[in-house]
Amino acid sequence: MSPLASVLDEPTDTPELSVVAPLFNEWQNVRPLVQWILEALATFPGSFEIILVDDGSGDDTWNQVRAAATNPRVVGLRLGQNVGQTAAMMAGFDHARGRIVVSLDGDLQNDPRDIPALIAKLDEGYDLVCGWRRQRQDKLLLRKIPSWVANRLIRRLTGVPITDNGCSLKAYRRDLLDRIALYAEQHRFIPALSASVGARIAEMPVRHHARRYGESKYGISRTVKVLIDLLTLKMITTFKSRPLVGFALAAIPALFVALVFGGLWLFSLTHFGIEKASALVFPGAGLLSLGVAFYLFMLGLVAEVALSSEREGSFDTPAAAEIR
Repeated sequence: MSPLASVLDEPTDTPELSVVAPLFNEWQNVRPLVQWILEALATFPGSFEIILVDDGSGDDTWNQVRAAATNPRVVGLRLGQNVGQTAAMMAGFDHARGRIVVSLDGDLQNDPRDIPALIAKLDEGYDLVCGWRRQRQDKLLLRKIPSWVANRLIRRLTGVPITDNGCSLKAYRRDLLDRIALYAEQHRFIPALSASVGARIAEMPVRHHARRYGESKYGISRTVKVLIDLLTLKMITTFKSRPLVGFALAAIPALFVALVFGGLWLFSLTHFGIEKASALVFPGAGLLSLGVAFYLFMLGLVAEVALSSEREGSFDTPAAAEIR
Protein backbone atom coordinates (compact mmCIF):
# COMPACT_ATOMS: atom_id res chain seq x y z
CA MET A 1 0.00 0.00 0.00
CA SER A 2 1.21 3.48 -0.78
CA PRO A 3 2.47 5.47 2.25
CA LEU A 4 0.26 8.34 1.06
CA ALA A 5 -2.92 6.36 1.47
CA SER A 6 -4.94 4.58 4.09
CA VAL A 7 -7.69 2.05 3.39
CA LEU A 8 -10.82 1.55 5.46
CA ASP A 9 -12.97 -1.55 5.91
CA GLU A 10 -11.66 -3.52 2.94
CA PRO A 11 -13.91 -6.52 2.22
CA THR A 12 -12.39 -9.95 2.75
CA ASP A 13 -13.82 -11.62 -0.37
CA THR A 14 -12.54 -10.95 -3.88
CA PRO A 15 -15.16 -8.89 -5.70
CA GLU A 16 -16.22 -9.40 -9.29
CA LEU A 17 -16.58 -5.65 -9.86
CA SER A 18 -14.74 -2.59 -8.57
CA VAL A 19 -16.21 0.90 -8.96
CA VAL A 20 -13.60 3.67 -8.64
CA ALA A 21 -14.61 7.30 -7.98
CA PRO A 22 -11.96 10.03 -7.44
CA LEU A 23 -13.10 12.89 -5.20
CA PHE A 24 -11.69 16.37 -4.65
CA ASN A 25 -13.65 18.72 -2.41
CA GLU A 26 -16.91 16.85 -3.05
CA TRP A 27 -18.14 16.35 0.51
CA GLN A 28 -21.77 17.03 -0.42
CA ASN A 29 -21.69 14.38 -3.14
CA VAL A 30 -20.14 11.46 -1.24
CA ARG A 31 -23.24 10.11 0.49
CA PRO A 32 -25.66 10.41 -2.47
CA LEU A 33 -23.01 8.97 -4.79
CA VAL A 34 -22.56 5.84 -2.68
CA GLN A 35 -26.31 5.43 -2.28
CA TRP A 36 -26.84 5.84 -6.01
CA ILE A 37 -24.18 3.24 -6.85
CA LEU A 38 -25.63 0.76 -4.34
CA GLU A 39 -29.09 1.18 -5.82
CA ALA A 40 -27.80 0.81 -9.38
CA LEU A 41 -25.98 -2.43 -8.50
CA ALA A 42 -28.72 -3.89 -6.31
CA THR A 43 -29.43 -6.57 -8.92
CA PHE A 44 -25.80 -7.15 -9.92
CA PRO A 45 -25.29 -10.93 -9.75
CA GLY A 46 -21.74 -10.85 -8.41
CA SER A 47 -19.96 -9.18 -5.51
CA PHE A 48 -18.64 -5.66 -5.89
CA GLU A 49 -16.71 -2.94 -4.08
CA ILE A 50 -16.84 0.84 -4.24
CA ILE A 51 -13.48 2.60 -3.97
CA LEU A 52 -13.70 6.28 -3.02
CA VAL A 53 -10.39 8.09 -3.59
CA ASP A 54 -10.04 11.33 -1.65
CA ASP A 55 -7.55 13.34 -3.72
CA GLY A 56 -6.21 15.51 -0.91
CA SER A 57 -9.47 17.38 -0.34
CA GLY A 58 -9.44 20.44 1.88
CA ASP A 59 -13.05 20.16 3.01
CA ASP A 60 -15.07 17.48 4.80
CA THR A 61 -14.77 14.92 2.00
CA TRP A 62 -12.61 12.47 3.96
CA ASN A 63 -14.96 12.42 6.94
CA GLN A 64 -17.82 11.67 4.58
CA VAL A 65 -15.78 8.87 3.01
CA ARG A 66 -15.05 7.43 6.46
CA ALA A 67 -18.75 7.47 7.25
CA ALA A 68 -19.57 5.76 3.96
CA ALA A 69 -16.88 3.12 4.58
CA THR A 70 -18.88 1.70 7.48
CA ASN A 71 -20.60 -0.22 4.67
CA PRO A 72 -18.41 -3.30 4.00
CA ARG A 73 -18.75 -2.77 0.26
CA VAL A 74 -17.13 0.69 0.45
CA VAL A 75 -13.38 1.23 0.56
CA GLY A 76 -11.93 4.63 1.46
CA LEU A 77 -8.58 5.67 0.02
CA ARG A 78 -6.98 8.92 1.14
CA LEU A 79 -4.11 10.55 -0.75
CA GLY A 80 -1.73 12.75 1.21
CA GLN A 81 -2.04 15.65 -1.22
CA ASN A 82 -3.92 16.71 -4.31
CA VAL A 83 -2.28 14.88 -7.21
CA GLY A 84 -4.93 15.32 -9.91
CA GLN A 85 -7.68 13.17 -11.35
CA THR A 86 -5.41 10.89 -13.39
CA ALA A 87 -3.17 9.95 -10.47
CA ALA A 88 -6.19 9.56 -8.18
CA MET A 89 -7.79 7.20 -10.69
CA MET A 90 -4.58 5.18 -10.94
CA ALA A 91 -4.47 4.91 -7.15
CA GLY A 92 -8.00 3.54 -7.22
CA PHE A 93 -7.14 1.14 -10.05
CA ASP A 94 -4.12 -0.13 -8.12
CA HIS A 95 -6.31 -0.96 -5.11
CA ALA A 96 -9.20 -2.38 -7.17
CA ARG A 97 -9.46 -6.16 -7.00
CA GLY A 98 -12.35 -6.82 -9.35
CA ARG A 99 -12.11 -8.64 -12.67
CA ILE A 100 -14.04 -5.67 -14.07
CA VAL A 101 -13.28 -2.09 -13.06
CA VAL A 102 -15.62 0.85 -13.66
CA SER A 103 -14.56 4.47 -13.22
CA LEU A 104 -16.83 7.48 -12.84
CA ASP A 105 -16.65 11.05 -11.58
CA GLY A 106 -17.58 11.82 -8.01
CA ASP A 107 -19.67 14.89 -8.84
CA LEU A 108 -22.93 13.00 -9.59
CA GLN A 109 -22.84 13.99 -13.26
CA ASN A 110 -22.18 10.43 -14.38
CA ASP A 111 -25.12 8.10 -13.78
CA PRO A 112 -24.32 4.80 -12.00
CA ARG A 113 -27.46 3.28 -13.53
CA ASP A 114 -25.45 2.95 -16.77
CA ILE A 115 -22.91 0.62 -15.12
CA PRO A 116 -24.82 -2.63 -15.82
CA ALA A 117 -25.15 -1.69 -19.51
CA LEU A 118 -21.41 -0.96 -19.73
CA ILE A 119 -20.62 -4.34 -18.15
CA ALA A 120 -23.00 -6.12 -20.53
CA LYS A 121 -21.24 -4.46 -23.47
CA LEU A 122 -17.88 -5.45 -22.03
CA ASP A 123 -19.03 -9.08 -21.89
CA GLU A 124 -19.56 -9.02 -25.65
CA GLY A 125 -15.79 -9.37 -26.00
CA TYR A 126 -14.44 -5.86 -25.46
CA ASP A 127 -11.58 -4.81 -23.19
CA LEU A 128 -12.77 -1.22 -22.73
CA VAL A 129 -16.22 0.34 -23.04
CA CYS A 130 -16.32 4.16 -23.03
CA GLY A 131 -19.30 6.26 -22.11
CA TRP A 132 -20.51 8.89 -24.54
CA ARG A 133 -22.27 11.90 -23.03
CA ARG A 134 -24.54 12.43 -26.02
CA GLN A 135 -26.72 14.98 -24.17
CA ARG A 136 -24.10 16.65 -22.04
CA GLN A 137 -25.38 18.94 -19.29
CA ASP A 138 -22.53 21.46 -19.10
CA LYS A 139 -21.85 25.06 -20.02
CA LEU A 140 -21.48 25.62 -23.75
CA LEU A 141 -18.50 27.98 -23.94
CA LEU A 142 -16.43 26.72 -21.01
CA ARG A 143 -17.01 22.97 -21.30
CA LYS A 144 -18.79 21.78 -24.44
CA ILE A 145 -16.90 23.70 -27.13
CA PRO A 146 -13.39 23.07 -25.72
CA SER A 147 -14.31 19.40 -25.27
CA TRP A 148 -15.59 19.17 -28.85
CA VAL A 149 -12.36 20.67 -30.21
CA ALA A 150 -10.19 18.44 -28.01
CA ASN A 151 -12.06 15.29 -29.03
CA ARG A 152 -11.65 16.08 -32.72
CA LEU A 153 -7.92 16.66 -32.25
CA ILE A 154 -7.52 13.43 -30.31
CA ARG A 155 -9.42 11.43 -32.93
CA ARG A 156 -7.40 13.02 -35.74
CA LEU A 157 -3.98 12.47 -34.19
CA THR A 158 -4.54 9.05 -32.62
CA GLY A 159 -6.86 7.47 -35.17
CA VAL A 160 -9.07 6.05 -32.39
CA PRO A 161 -12.73 6.85 -33.28
CA ILE A 162 -14.02 7.69 -29.80
CA THR A 163 -16.52 10.54 -29.71
CA ASP A 164 -16.16 11.51 -26.04
CA ASN A 165 -12.67 10.85 -24.67
CA GLY A 166 -13.29 13.01 -21.60
CA CYS A 167 -16.16 10.95 -20.17
CA SER A 168 -14.92 9.30 -16.97
CA LEU A 169 -17.64 6.64 -17.01
CA LYS A 170 -15.80 3.66 -18.47
CA ALA A 171 -15.64 -0.10 -17.91
CA TYR A 172 -12.33 -1.96 -18.12
CA ARG A 173 -11.09 -5.50 -17.91
CA ARG A 174 -8.54 -5.88 -15.15
CA ASP A 175 -5.84 -7.22 -17.47
CA LEU A 176 -6.10 -4.10 -19.65
CA LEU A 177 -5.42 -1.80 -16.69
CA ASP A 178 -2.34 -3.90 -15.94
CA ARG A 179 -1.06 -3.14 -19.44
CA ILE A 180 -1.36 0.66 -19.48
CA ALA A 181 0.14 3.37 -17.28
CA LEU A 182 -1.34 6.82 -16.75
CA TYR A 183 0.32 10.01 -15.55
CA ALA A 184 -0.04 13.80 -15.82
CA GLU A 185 -3.57 14.49 -17.18
CA GLN A 186 -3.79 11.45 -19.45
CA HIS A 187 -7.05 9.96 -18.17
CA ARG A 188 -8.78 11.47 -21.21
CA PHE A 189 -6.38 9.52 -23.44
CA ILE A 190 -7.23 6.10 -22.02
CA PRO A 191 -8.87 4.90 -25.28
CA ALA A 192 -5.79 5.83 -27.34
CA LEU A 193 -3.40 4.24 -24.83
CA SER A 194 -5.57 1.13 -24.74
CA ALA A 195 -5.65 0.93 -28.53
CA SER A 196 -1.85 1.11 -28.58
CA VAL A 197 -1.68 -2.21 -26.71
CA GLY A 198 -4.25 -3.86 -28.96
CA ALA A 199 -7.36 -3.49 -26.79
CA ARG A 200 -10.83 -4.00 -28.23
CA ILE A 201 -12.76 -0.77 -27.60
CA ALA A 202 -16.45 0.11 -27.82
CA GLU A 203 -18.44 3.25 -27.07
CA MET A 204 -22.04 3.62 -25.96
CA PRO A 205 -24.29 6.55 -25.01
CA VAL A 206 -24.71 7.21 -21.29
CA ARG A 207 -26.74 9.63 -19.20
CA HIS A 208 -25.26 12.90 -18.02
CA HIS A 209 -26.59 15.25 -15.36
CA ALA A 210 -25.96 18.85 -14.38
CA ARG A 211 -23.83 19.34 -11.29
CA ARG A 212 -25.93 19.50 -8.11
CA TYR A 213 -23.39 20.51 -5.47
CA GLY A 214 -20.01 22.20 -5.46
CA GLU A 215 -18.09 23.72 -8.34
CA SER A 216 -16.37 22.24 -11.36
CA LYS A 217 -12.61 21.74 -11.03
CA TYR A 218 -12.04 22.32 -14.73
CA GLY A 219 -11.78 25.51 -16.73
CA ILE A 220 -10.62 26.82 -20.07
CA SER A 221 -7.01 26.86 -18.78
CA ARG A 222 -6.79 23.07 -19.06
CA THR A 223 -6.74 23.40 -22.89
CA VAL A 224 -2.99 24.05 -22.90
CA LYS A 225 -2.38 20.97 -20.75
CA VAL A 226 -4.49 18.85 -23.07
CA LEU A 227 -2.48 19.99 -26.11
CA ILE A 228 0.84 19.23 -24.41
CA ASP A 229 -0.35 15.83 -23.23
CA LEU A 230 -1.73 15.12 -26.69
CA LEU A 231 1.69 15.75 -28.23
CA THR A 232 3.26 13.44 -25.65
CA LEU A 233 0.62 10.80 -26.33
CA LYS A 234 1.24 10.96 -30.07
CA MET A 235 4.94 10.33 -29.53
CA ILE A 236 4.27 7.48 -27.08
CA THR A 237 1.65 5.64 -29.12
CA THR A 238 3.31 6.10 -32.52
CA PHE A 239 7.01 5.77 -31.81
CA LYS A 240 7.29 3.90 -28.50
CA SER A 241 8.51 0.73 -30.23
CA ARG A 242 10.52 2.51 -32.95
CA PRO A 243 12.02 5.73 -31.55
CA LEU A 244 14.58 5.93 -34.35
CA VAL A 245 11.77 6.59 -36.83
CA GLY A 246 10.43 9.42 -34.67
CA PHE A 247 13.80 11.11 -34.29
CA ALA A 248 14.59 10.60 -37.98
CA LEU A 249 11.32 12.33 -38.94
CA ALA A 250 12.20 15.20 -36.58
CA ALA A 251 15.61 15.45 -38.25
CA ILE A 252 14.17 15.84 -41.75
CA PRO A 253 13.22 19.55 -41.37
CA ALA A 254 16.70 20.35 -40.05
CA LEU A 255 18.28 18.45 -42.93
CA PHE A 256 16.07 20.33 -45.38
CA VAL A 257 17.13 23.66 -43.89
CA ALA A 258 20.78 22.59 -44.20
CA LEU A 259 20.26 21.82 -47.89
CA VAL A 260 18.59 25.19 -48.45
CA PHE A 261 21.49 27.09 -46.84
CA GLY A 262 23.96 24.95 -48.78
CA GLY A 263 22.18 25.82 -52.03
CA LEU A 264 22.19 29.52 -51.14
CA TRP A 265 25.93 29.34 -50.42
CA LEU A 266 26.62 27.74 -53.80
CA PHE A 267 24.48 30.41 -55.43
CA SER A 268 26.46 33.14 -53.69
CA LEU A 269 29.75 31.57 -54.80
CA THR A 270 28.72 31.72 -58.45
CA HIS A 271 27.28 35.21 -58.32
CA PHE A 272 29.24 37.22 -55.73
CA GLY A 273 32.70 35.75 -55.72
CA ILE A 274 34.57 33.62 -53.17
CA GLU A 275 35.58 36.34 -50.71
CA LYS A 276 32.11 37.87 -50.43
CA ALA A 277 30.36 34.49 -50.36
CA SER A 278 32.65 33.31 -47.55
CA ALA A 279 31.59 36.26 -45.43
CA LEU A 280 27.92 35.32 -45.63
CA VAL A 281 26.19 33.32 -42.89
CA PHE A 282 25.03 30.57 -45.24
CA PRO A 283 27.89 28.11 -44.59
CA GLY A 284 27.66 28.40 -40.81
CA ALA A 285 23.86 28.17 -40.76
CA GLY A 286 23.97 25.16 -43.08
CA LEU A 287 26.52 23.34 -40.91
CA LEU A 288 24.51 24.15 -37.76
CA SER A 289 21.32 22.72 -39.25
CA LEU A 290 23.21 19.66 -40.45
CA GLY A 291 24.58 19.19 -36.92
CA VAL A 292 21.06 19.36 -35.46
CA ALA A 293 19.84 16.72 -37.92
CA PHE A 294 22.79 14.44 -37.08
CA TYR A 295 22.22 14.97 -33.33
CA LEU A 296 18.55 13.98 -33.58
CA PHE A 297 19.43 10.89 -35.60
CA MET A 298 22.00 9.83 -33.01
CA LEU A 299 19.43 10.35 -30.23
CA GLY A 300 17.18 7.92 -32.09
CA LEU A 301 19.97 5.33 -32.16
CA VAL A 302 20.59 5.78 -28.43
CA ALA A 303 16.86 5.37 -27.74
CA GLU A 304 16.79 2.15 -29.79
CA VAL A 305 19.70 0.75 -27.79
CA ALA A 306 18.09 1.79 -24.49
CA LEU A 307 14.81 0.07 -25.37
CA SER A 308 16.33 -3.11 -26.79
CA SER A 309 16.83 -4.65 -23.35
CA GLU A 310 13.23 -3.93 -22.29
CA ARG A 311 11.35 -5.21 -25.31
CA GLU A 312 11.10 -8.77 -24.03
CA GLY A 313 9.03 -7.61 -21.03
CA SER A 314 7.05 -4.94 -22.85
CA PHE A 315 3.28 -4.87 -23.36
CA ASP A 316 3.39 -4.83 -27.16
CA THR A 317 1.49 -8.11 -27.50
CA PRO A 318 -2.18 -7.35 -28.22
CA ALA A 319 -4.86 -8.52 -25.80
CA ALA A 320 -6.52 -11.75 -26.96
CA ALA A 321 -9.57 -13.68 -25.83
CA GLU A 322 -9.53 -17.48 -26.12
CA ILE A 323 -12.66 -19.35 -27.18
CA ARG A 324 -12.91 -23.14 -26.80
